[in-house]
Amino acid sequence: MSTQSTPTTSTDVNKPAAQAKPPARKLSLPVVLLLVAGLLVLTSVVRLITGADGITSTGQMSAALRLAVPIGLAGLGGLWAERAGVVNIGLEGMMILGTWFGAWAGYQWGPWTGIVFGILGGAIGGLLHAVITITFNVNHIVSGVAINILALGATRYLSIFTFADVDGGTAKQSPPIDSLGTWTVPGVADGLHDLGDKGWFLVSDVAGLLGGVLTDLSPLTLIAILLVPASWWVLWRTSFGLRLRSCGENPVAAESLGVNVYKYKYLAVIISGGFAGLGGAFLSLVSSNIYLEGQTGGRGYIGLAAMIFGNWMPGGLALGAGLFGYTDSLRLRGGGENVHAVLLLLVFLLVFAVGYLIWRRRFLPGAVTAVAAALLLVWYLLSDEVPSQFVSMTPYVVTLLVLALSAQRLRMPKADGLPYRKGQGG
Repeated sequence: MSTQSTPTTSTDVNKPAAQAKPPARKLSLPVVLLLVAGLLVLTSVVRLITGADGITSTGQMSAALRLAVPIGLAGLGGLWAERAGVVNIGLEGMMILGTWFGAWAGYQWGPWTGIVFGILGGAIGGLLHAVITITFNVNHIVSGVAINILALGATRYLSIFTFADVDGGTAKQSPPIDSLGTWTVPGVADGLHDLGDKGWFLVSDVAGLLGGVLTDLSPLTLIAILLVPASWWVLWRTSFGLRLRSCGENPVAAESLGVNVYKYKYLAVIISGGFAGLGGAFLSLVSSNIYLEGQTGGRGYIGLAAMIFGNWMPGGLALGAGLFGYTDSLRLRGGGENVHAVLLLLVFLLVFAVGYLIWRRRFLPGAVTAVAAALLLVWYLLSDEVPSQFVSMTPYVVTLLVLALSAQRLRMPKADGLPYRKGQGG
């Protein structure tokens, strides 16, 4: 008597391993808001202890927002691509294309036209990445790195012919570009600024945070902020988003239900490039009003880190971008004094982390965290200011620390980075 054996798939083989590790519980919105409020209270305590009023000032928060926007836009680009199953390491190159095309068009036809061309420049990079990875099934990492190198070389070559012979321009930078302008909420911003200067516990810190959002705000900053909930709504509340995300979870199953997987992957990666290009245009049109070679400064990679920190969700991505933007703003405003105060804040946070790990009976990680907290406390007590070299590397150190501490809660799309061929499930 013959017996029929049920064919096993890679999903079936890996099923026990997947079941052995329980999925991480998602943080609800009230819990996230409670954590943010707790962090704000702790920051206020640190400000009173250290006297570093600049860590929550209106100027500090405004600079943090301005620095967080291009990181957040790059992270949104990575989110769209990876939710469709395509790893986009080429975000940095697409941002570079956005900076150049945005400045080139902005110089000739105005900053709003520059924004459109910045998006188109990044989308061209996204289209190239899509052709290489989706049509030709080239490794996603290899393609992304190649685009980063290609974008750097292409913009350097183009700058020689477009900016070198123009007044105020060189082979590495563009002439000054007209500003988009800024706006401040009248009355409210001034009142918040006054409250922030009083140094009151928590009240001044909240006033500084809100004042930074409502002061000297660029129209493009407002657009970037609105793109976060818009992306969430499209990806999680529309049939288009459901089909797109299904391509990143199980493209074979999506194909069996009639989804054109190639089409949705292409759209996602092109949109991804457009977001990154918009982030690049922000750098050349808003942050500095000039294109300068190398001005992205690795923000495409940090945006990718913010996306991973946010667990491939728009809200978490925004928090990660805000964190990285804030640490970068510490380097620009106050320098070593503010970073020195943040050392004490890190000590407090690590102490809470030790308590949480012990409560979860994870004693070895708890012991390691306790040692790290003790070393940071010793550093804080034995010094008055952090060296400028460390201040410059603060954003990148925070990037590594955040990714290391959040690694246990990460859940990437199941088919992210895996090759796909039409009909492979048949």
